[in-house]
Amino acid sequence: MTRPSTLSSVAERIRSGTKASVAIPEFVDEFLAAGSRELRLAMIAVDPPPTGSARIDALLGAVAEYLAKQHRLACVPSWVGNMERILDEPWFTTGVDTPGMREYLAVSSPAEFRHHNIFTEEAPLRRAASRGM
Repeated sequence: MTRPSTLSSVAERIRSGTKASVAIPEFVDEFLAAGSRELRLAMIAVDPPPTGSARIDALLGAVAEYLAKQHRLACVPSWVGNMERILDEPWFTTGVDTPGMREYLAVSSPAEFRHHNIFTEEAPLRRAASRGM
């Protein structure tokens, strides 16, 4: 199976059973390998279809917003601000659920993820970036 080249294709793969923990990093690898800002913007421009998971739908919005800002794209796609892209309850993306860990994530999470009510590590997409994609 080919790697997803748009966030919409990420959502489709997740809907068909691929784990988000596989599809999203594969997409980020492709995004980082893209040759221009225009191509990168096109990769995140279209509002992905719902995946069936509110957390994953919000995560796709956070990923798009984060990538757009980190790579100084012409704009952040407007769809990232849609209400279905923002969780009602905070999501702390850690296996260690302690008050101290929640406090650390609340402080260290990038603003683009906090905006979607997702609290994660300070470099949430580093897996792909660290492999030189």
